Order: sequence, then C-alpha cells, then structure tokens
Amino acid sequence: MSVAIATCAGENVDPDSPRLLDALARAGVPAELRVWDDPGVAWDDYDVVVVRSTWDYTARREEFLRWAGSLARVLNPLEVLEYSSDKHYLADLARRGHRVVESSFCDVGEEPVFPRGDFVVKPCVGAGSIDAARYGDRDHTHARAHVRRLHARGRDALIQPYVAAVDELGERALIFIDGAFSHAMTKRAMLNTAPEARDRLFRAEQMSRAAPEPDAVAFAREILVDQGFATLLYARVDLVRDAGSWAVMELELVEPSLFLAYDDDAAPALARGIVTRLG
Repeated sequence: MSVAIATCAGENVDPDSPRLLDALARAGVPAELRVWDDPGVAWDDYDVVVVRSTWDYTARREEFLRWAGSLARVLNPLEVLEYSSDKHYLADLARRGHRVVESSFCDVGEEPVFPRGDFVVKPCVGAGSIDAARYGDRDHTHARAHVRRLHARGRDALIQPYVAAVDELGERALIFIDGAFSHAMTKRAMLNTAPEARDRLFRAEQMSRAAPEPDAVAFAREILVDQGFATLLYARVDLVRDAGSWAVMELELVEPSLFLAYDDDAAPALARGIVTRLG
C-alpha cells in the first residue's frame, strides 16, 4: 500500500503534512508528499491520493478537477471536491434549510448589488482570505472595482454582509476526521487587516484551540449528515454567530487546514481513516 499526500509547490507549505506523514509511517503505510500539478509524478504508482494543501488550485479549478478525475482513487472523492470548491454550494445549503451567512452571487457578466453596512467581496472559488476584502457604505466604487477584477479573471464573486460577531468571537472551525468530531478552533478576524499584512505568521496567530459548543457541533454534524458527507475522511465546518444563532460561513471539504498540531489524536485518527479506506 502506498499513499500520496497532495500539496502545492513551496517550502514547508503545510505544518500538518509532517504530522500526517509521521502518523502514516507509524501505521506502517508508505506515504509521500507530492505536488498536485507536477507533471513528473507517476500518480498510478499510488493506491490512493489524499488531497491536502493544494491551495493554489483556486485560479485553476477546472484543471484541478481534471487532475483529480484522472486519479484511480482520491480522497476526498471527486464529487465532493467539485461540490465544495465553489461557494455556490452556500445557496444549495440554504435551499435545504440550513442557516448560512446571507450570500448573494455576482457571476461573470452580472452587476453587483451590495447590502447596507459593512460587507465582504470574495471569489466563489477561493482559499482563506486571499482576494477577499471588507467594504463599507462609502466604498462601493472600490467594491465594484474588486468585482470587475475577479470577473476579468473569469471568477464569480460572492457578496456577504460582514458578520460583526467575527471581530469579537471569531469563527468557530469544527473539524471532523473519519466521520467523527475531532476538535474545534477559533479563527480570529482576518478582514480587519490589510491584505498585504496577512502573512503566514499573522494567519497562525489568528488561530487558537476552542472549547466546542455542543450546539455548534450538532449543527455542523446535521449539515454533514444531510448532505451525505458524514463519513468523509475529513471535513471542516466554519460557523459564525449571527443574530444569536449559528450560521455556516464555509463548508471546507477540499483542502482545509485541519490544525493537527492542536490535538494529539487528530493525525493518528486521520492516518487510521486512510488505512481503513485502503483496506
């Protein structure tokens, strides 16, 4: 049995990678870190490819999905990668009765309509806070320019009211591994800082371990079950408090950081999940 852990080019891209590789080695499974768009990789040599830190796919989603579709076996599965890699899924969750942060979509060729007060513009296919920005009532000209830049690159835009609770409470990231809840993280506000200041250190400092609220875990689990995602190898559901209730900010099923360093059992659990699926 052999496993490829798919990442993107760069040095020390993901602090989760060494922990996962070590956990797989301890489980007796050979595993290697491989760049997803490296033409020199013989993907057929691996029994399974586990998508992890492929964070540069967002500008080349179709290429990424073609690559994933060419693999004999990929985790999470191709249909899940396709669904979760475009934030239009928020509309699907809302249609199914799940509470999400109010979202409007401005696809290429459409004109944006902005809500009152502070709001966020981000690409529908994006990672983290990259290409995302916060605006106010007096910033509509800059926000329209932001949308035009995204459209010029063939990227649809997502427009959401800014959830003020993020500044005080942050987002709650709930991490599920091999179908079971693992641990929770607090993600502090990113969009109250200029994009050029959001370096790796800043992002790391915005993260901390959280005590999971039972109602938040139950809400996240309900969504995963309803969508048929309850038994995935990994999932991360990012929630915010909005008007006193939890709402989905993002459903991360492609390449979310799992923050394995914050829970001693997380990497071994992820390795066991991979081994089970190899069997």
